[in-house]
Amino acid sequence: MPVYAPRAALPRHDQTFPVLTAAEIERMRRFGEIRHYKDGDCLFETGKLGPGMFVVLSGHVTITQRDGFGRITPVADQCTGQFVAEIAQLSGRVALVDGHAEGDVETLLIPPERLRALLIAEADLGERIMRALILRRVNLLQGSAGGPAFIGAANSSDVIRLQGFLSRNGYPHHLLDPATDKDAADLIARYTPSPEDLPLVVVADGTVLRNPSFSELARAMGMISHIAKGKTYDVAIVGSGPAGLSTAVYGASEGLSIAVCDAKSFGGQAGASARIENYLGFPTGISGMALTARAFNQAQKFGADIMIPAAVKSLDCSRKDGLFALELDDGDVMRAKAIVVASGARYRRPDIERLADFEGRGVWYWASPIEARLCREQEIYLVGGGNSAGQAAVFLASQANKVHMVIRGGGLGASMSRYLIERIEATPNIELVFNTEVVALEGTQEAGLERICTRSRLSGEESCADIRNLFLFVGADPATQWLADCGVTLDRHGFIITGIPANGRSVQALETSVSGVFAVGDVRSGSVKRVGGAIGEGAQVVAALHGFLGDAATPTL
Repeated sequence: MPVYAPRAALPRHDQTFPVLTAAEIERMRRFGEIRHYKDGDCLFETGKLGPGMFVVLSGHVTITQRDGFGRITPVADQCTGQFVAEIAQLSGRVALVDGHAEGDVETLLIPPERLRALLIAEADLGERIMRALILRRVNLLQGSAGGPAFIGAANSSDVIRLQGFLSRNGYPHHLLDPATDKDAADLIARYTPSPEDLPLVVVADGTVLRNPSFSELARAMGMISHIAKGKTYDVAIVGSGPAGLSTAVYGASEGLSIAVCDAKSFGGQAGASARIENYLGFPTGISGMALTARAFNQAQKFGADIMIPAAVKSLDCSRKDGLFALELDDGDVMRAKAIVVASGARYRRPDIERLADFEGRGVWYWASPIEARLCREQEIYLVGGGNSAGQAAVFLASQANKVHMVIRGGGLGASMSRYLIERIEATPNIELVFNTEVVALEGTQEAGLERICTRSRLSGEESCADIRNLFLFVGADPATQWLADCGVTLDRHGFIITGIPANGRSVQALETSVSGVFAVGDVRSGSVKRVGGAIGEGAQVVAALHGFLGDAATPTL
């Protein structure tokens, strides 16, 4: 028997569940078709592709969340004049909730492609709908019952890994402790997992996964969509950080067919920033996740296909039939007339013995609320002197007892924005340790990181401290290995060179040595490595893409 749990009143309820007027519904009719349902019929189901947005013309639709144990949590009751959907239905992705008819129900069903057309054609109405779709996803994320259930310890490195993956992709999930939850305890008893099997993950249809990879979890949840056979895009973008998302928004809004691939999550390194305060138009600051999530939703609104997780293995630049071919790790091949490389950079790993042993077990390369929770009332070490390190230090200082900020150089002025330096200096529990580097890590397989040793670069003196969490923000290396067979020219550090004439042809500012391949953001040699710069390049490259695609379409006389 399903167990129902009450849900507290939602903030901004009227914006989350607005009631449409008869005139507004009349304006929407041209975008959909009438559908009828009998009492108890299922309109959509968790884990299966959603058909679009339902406008309730008569009757009631009950919305509930369901986990893999069959436990059901009420979400909302939608009646005449309201619409049923959340942000996933902009792109026809899997539903995160169940919807059932309560009595006889008449609806207007608006499929995803027509919903996007509605949002653009009916600007005022579209704004209200878009806001509601976003707020509904936010409320699902803030709930404690929906999405996959993780069975394991809260401080497990693999629990943290999977929680981070779903959190950064905007999917709800929850953690169950076998010590206090009977269903979790029963599952452990039934599957008798080894330590390497944990966490167990239970998805909505009851499937149980043993410590899955990102792609295994995504496939079980229905996150991954395969490329339609024979489909060709105008532009394929590799990477969904600020530069890639900016290209997607501006390109799709101007009518280009756009696909975006990313191996892990949208947002890139910027998505992990606790607060960005020097981005134009946000005087009070905004988190990297909030900024990039808005761009992610905006790209979907204009019809961009965003595929996550979808790692690119290689790029074929031979242009058979005039098309580039991206080979993905699942065997799919994406074909496009032009390529934008926005793959950014990977976190740099300093040369410290046993570093790999403690990654995800006390060594971190980003600072999200998940990692901050592990540092509550502890002393931590943070290495780095750039803006990302400064933002992380201020954020972590709100949770940790003390943040030891370790900097190889003798100051911060050359590498960090002044406002961040002032904030760090004003935060009493941040200690700046200059001219110092981490030289050794100690711990065990079972306990993770337990001790850190540092050395003064001036005196050579070494000291050690009992520290369980180390954050590394020491720069990044370009993610360009997948371009090895394409012939794109790189600088000596591996960043992509753009704007240099090649083989006697003129090259646009953001075009690489290979005609039709462009590069934007952190992966590009000479870029400013700032969120604002990446977004600007994403907008700028769209004009270049129009020029390239226009030339390619012009017949030779």
